[in-house]
Amino acid sequence: MTPSSESSAPLRSRAPRRSWAGRAAAALLALGLAVTGVGIVSAPVAQAASPTVVSLTFDDGTADQLAAAQIMKNHGLKGTFYVNSGTIDTAGFLSQSDLRALAAAGHEIGGHTVTHPDLVALPSDEATRQICNDRVNLTAWGFRVTSFAYPFASSTPSVETIARNCGYNSARGLGDIQTRFSCAGCPLAERIPPRNPWNTAAPDQVENTWTLADLQNTVTRAESVGGWVQLTFHRFANPATDPLAVTPALFDQFAAWLRTRPATTTVKTVGQVIGGTVKPAVAGPAVPPPPAGGNLVKNPGLETLANGVPQCWNQAGYGTNTPAFSLVAGRTGARAQQLVVSGYVDGDAKLLPALDLGGCSPSATAGRTYNLGAWYKSTAPTQFSLYYRTGIGSWKYWTSSPWFAASGTFQKATWTTPPLPEGATGISFGLNLFSNGTLTTDDYEMFDVAGVPTTPPPAAGTNLVQNPSLETAGSGAFPQCWQAAGFGTNTPAFSIVTAARTGTRAEKLTITNHVSGDAKLLPLLDTGVCAPKAIPGRTYSVRAWYTSTAVTQLALYYRNSAGSWVYWTSGPWLTPSGTYTQASLTTPPLPAGATAISFGMSLFSNGTVTTDDYAMYETVGAPPL
Repeated sequence: MTPSSESSAPLRSRAPRRSWAGRAAAALLALGLAVTGVGIVSAPVAQAASPTVVSLTFDDGTADQLAAAQIMKNHGLKGTFYVNSGTIDTAGFLSQSDLRALAAAGHEIGGHTVTHPDLVALPSDEATRQICNDRVNLTAWGFRVTSFAYPFASSTPSVETIARNCGYNSARGLGDIQTRFSCAGCPLAERIPPRNPWNTAAPDQVENTWTLADLQNTVTRAESVGGWVQLTFHRFANPATDPLAVTPALFDQFAAWLRTRPATTTVKTVGQVIGGTVKPAVAGPAVPPPPAGGNLVKNPGLETLANGVPQCWNQAGYGTNTPAFSLVAGRTGARAQQLVVSGYVDGDAKLLPALDLGGCSPSATAGRTYNLGAWYKSTAPTQFSLYYRTGIGSWKYWTSSPWFAASGTFQKATWTTPPLPEGATGISFGLNLFSNGTLTTDDYEMFDVAGVPTTPPPAAGTNLVQNPSLETAGSGAFPQCWQAAGFGTNTPAFSIVTAARTGTRAEKLTITNHVSGDAKLLPLLDTGVCAPKAIPGRTYSVRAWYTSTAVTQLALYYRNSAGSWVYWTSGPWLTPSGTYTQASLTTPPLPAGATAISFGMSLFSNGTVTTDDYAMYETVGAPPL
């Protein structure tokens, strides 16, 4: 049921930059330097006078970095590869075999968290799991892991303490060494040893705007003062259209140039610069067990915010489309999440519980099934998209639900998952958009089927129709929990009228240009709370009051075990009536596997029918007509 194949790789964004220009301008002028729009114009750099170390570092462990490894081999250079253990052995990323080959060639394997989150935005326990468990995974694979890099260069003193306590000898930031792109007035090189090994200074990441001269100038400026410069690369492609990419040819030119530097300039891995022993791997805190029988989704109503977005939720998607997320008025509480997709070519977009190690994502048990729910309104079809967390903390796309129809009012989408795959420890799910349109969601839930809260059956004689007298307004000409339906060649027009049997609202249907088929008002053909629930094998009394200028009849549908709606049966024809008359029908036994019924007064010729006061009762205990 998925619109197209999907990768479970987490979304990435660019690392933040820090601008020091304001506070450094006066000092620069005092030194005879001028600030320009692109950075600093400095005096000519002198020949290297102090030892300088260059470290070539590579973030995220993408498969295209093997091109850089081959170039470094050609020039006798070694680098440090900061990898996310959760993406290893997945499409587009390095494999364990690749990592072993890199290590065997003399390169360093460093940590970069399990799934590449912004550590500052996480609770302390989850940040600890991300940093420590990543090192545990890499150590278990046989690597000597002493160096770490913060995803998005995002850190605080408390996060730095976590990195230290997880056994790392160093941790790298970004944006604190001067380049023409940013950080005017910053130092030209990091000290050896660094003042703070758990937040070592480095230039901004290398992007596709960098030239060979930019790379060379970063090194020669460091040579003028001596010290350490760490250059950070991400992607390698030709052409380098990704903002984080450079071409292999540019990197090859730079590597060849590095070989020509004076003997006082050397290329070393981060671990070689920092030194120190390999400390024992320390696992992060265990994830607390899920509440027994409770909703497993954290912040299900999206009410708690962190940095302006719902805490424990992430924006996600893939393919070619333009998603825009915003907070709007909620179904309950103050907030819901609205997603607008434009420029759609392929893929999807959605809101998901954070793809983390358990601080936010719902914990789950392999082999069990789960009931998912979310309230939505949308201008296009939607569906649940599901992911599961593996034993090492990586996330994989799992499956998708059937489609849910567009709705102008909040409706509840529900679906029961298949058994969770072996080794899985968590689930993340969300309603997606896989076309242009708007989707608003709120009030998510996930229950272990074994512990789903039970709803007592309705008492005998309970009307099972929601909004039976049509008094609660919905979208446009339709009451809440009701929709238009029909088939064939005809022109139906629906409207709300005040000529009601009871209350102030009834629904009028007018058909013109009839050639074939019919039109009618029905309880929503949904998967949630609007369609009247029913039990296979039982019979029901369905009723409605009507006035009409043409023959009409009751038309019935049922929802099958797959969640699809199928035509079931129709009642006898009913004669036109100028005053409200009650139509009624006792159904045959509901087919096996059916879970709900929808019914309405069908008009199958030119004319009008006005309806009000619908009812559906289980036959046993139904009130008299």
